[in-house]
Amino acid sequence: MLRAGRAAFAELLNRWPGAGSLSICCGKGNNSGDGYIIAGLALEIGVSVELVQLGDPGQLVGTAAQARDWALSRGVEILSGPTDGLRGDVVVDALLGTGIVGDLRPAYQDMVKVINQSGSGVLAVDVPTGVDPDTGSACETSVRADVTVTFIGRKLGLYTGPGVSLRGDVVYARLGVPDEVFRSGQGCSLLRYEGLEVLKKRDANAYKQALGHVAIVGGDQSMGGAALMAGEAALRVGAGLVSIVTRAGHRPAILARRPELMVVDADDDDARRELLTRATTLIVGPGLGRSSWGHRLLEEAIGLGKPLVLDADGLHGFVTLGLRSSGPIIVTPHAGEAAVMLETTPNDIQSDRIEAAKQLAERVSGVAVLKGAGTVIAESGGDGPSLLGVCGHGNPGMASAGMGDVLSGVIGALLAQHLTLAQAAIRGVCLHSAAADVAAQQVGQRSLLATDLVPAIIDILHGGEQT
Repeated sequence: MLRAGRAAFAELLNRWPGAGSLSICCGKGNNSGDGYIIAGLALEIGVSVELVQLGDPGQLVGTAAQARDWALSRGVEILSGPTDGLRGDVVVDALLGTGIVGDLRPAYQDMVKVINQSGSGVLAVDVPTGVDPDTGSACETSVRADVTVTFIGRKLGLYTGPGVSLRGDVVYARLGVPDEVFRSGQGCSLLRYEGLEVLKKRDANAYKQALGHVAIVGGDQSMGGAALMAGEAALRVGAGLVSIVTRAGHRPAILARRPELMVVDADDDDARRELLTRATTLIVGPGLGRSSWGHRLLEEAIGLGKPLVLDADGLHGFVTLGLRSSGPIIVTPHAGEAAVMLETTPNDIQSDRIEAAKQLAERVSGVAVLKGAGTVIAESGGDGPSLLGVCGHGNPGMASAGMGDVLSGVIGALLAQHLTLAQAAIRGVCLHSAAADVAAQQVGQRSLLATDLVPAIIDILHGGEQT
């Protein structure tokens, strides 16, 4: 607890070096002990402290009681809360941390509201109060932190779901815990592109057919851009051949933008069937629409038994038509699409994105990519679905049209180059989101477009090539 308090206080001083006063809000559990340590450390260097305790401080037990006594011995005074206001330049949330169970009690709700209305910087200890550390779901009244210092293990709730918007910046303090503690097989991976195995160098005798032929099925009237973006992304990620099965009217625009793409009229039965037979990997959904035109293409493609990435309106048709894939499948729904697939509501999906991703994987007997803040990836298996990890990249600028189409193209191209379903999903999600972070640094989050990711994808892939 001393190490945790020191780590949090060090980050506080780093973040707010001019802070002359602190307001520290403590609850009844071990999280409050960290708050007492911070209070004592602050007084030692001349920073004034206002410590607000919810409940009887005499009821603290174990290490939290030891931390209370340690702080009292250094001159910390305790105020009974909740209070009407806070005076500190910085507010420390040490109310609950990982100890939340159900909704917040009224006193905690009142204190959280005071913290959020204080106008001061807010540091959360371990997890902002109100955020579920395991799922990322959050109470209606939750602390909105500027920075969260989390200890020993990264909490899933800080990296996916509503918790992402409440945590602020995350600082991870391992506190000297030995490596063997992390080898238990518990928890899940925070996935980052730079931590993944480098893609193999192309063989000197490589030829385009050996690098996979991706066929993208979609682009109904007024939606040709979706298929185009998926196709361009697939080319840039290294697929040997990329074809688009779409409305004939989209051909001039697609070829003007990217002549390396092949375009087949979806209504030319012979040409379409010949292409889908030759393709090694299918992407179905970008701009597909929900009419009989799109449904007919979806049913044909999904029955071919080829590796398949299913996205957008393809997911809606999958449910509406009661289909099942006859081959390996990766689905990439956002929360709304996931709710349709699982016959629930988007709020239910967001309340436990980890479980939802597992259910999606089981639903399709493949790999599920549940998009959103902290994209979650899961796969089905003989012993039930398993969590593959949560993506550690991404930013709010990705909430714009076409992002999912680019992701489908990225994943489909990797699948065509003989990666497994899990490998293609993990690497594709991380590459896509890492590229979005790079692009956002150049154009800003508000102005970020899906096509801005393509140059960043090129740079990332080029920088990581084996030599």
